[in-house]
Amino acid sequence: MYQVKDKIAFLEQRLSPKRFRHSCNVARAARQLAQQYGADVEKAYFAGLLHDICKETPPEEQQALLFIGDYRPEEAELHSRKLWHGIAGANFLQSEFGVTDTDILNAVRYHTVARPQMSLLEEIIYIADMISEERDYKGVGKMRRLAGENLQEAMLEAIGDSAAAVLKKGVLLPETSIAAYNYYLLLLRKDDLK
Repeated sequence: MYQVKDKIAFLEQRLSPKRFRHSCNVARAARQLAQQYGADVEKAYFAGLLHDICKETPPEEQQALLFIGDYRPEEAELHSRKLWHGIAGANFLQSEFGVTDTDILNAVRYHTVARPQMSLLEEIIYIADMISEERDYKGVGKMRRLAGENLQEAMLEAIGDSAAAVLKKGVLLPETSIAAYNYYLLLLRKDDLK
């Protein structure tokens, strides 16, 4: 159904070896999380494999892709090229590969910025990207442990860490990221916030 072999060959040509390896690692992590949490394993692998399909696309091509499909950037995202690839990727999958599965498209679109009320697949791709095998940032061990224990706790931790890193750089924080943090905080800490 997902023609994974074709997509692997396409990515191998399109991405650098490092980015291709990362994409394969995210796909494997997504498959493992999908098995653990009861999501569609094939769909998770497919979305994980393609989440960074436009990561190394030249900026002018990414910018053009921001406005050709169903997904649009918010104001803060327009000011951060590092965030374009998620939107561009979702629109690319829609226009070039004919992907119509909204869950897959949303997973690619929001894998860097998150959003409130993410589907299970979206959460899996977001977290798989954070815990893929080659990741070695400070705190990755904790993130891997949380991912294995409670996906929503992992989401809250990951979004909080990402937001802190963005704020430290003094760049714009997308509204969807703020809303996602607040959503997961309320979901998990309702009683603590009274």
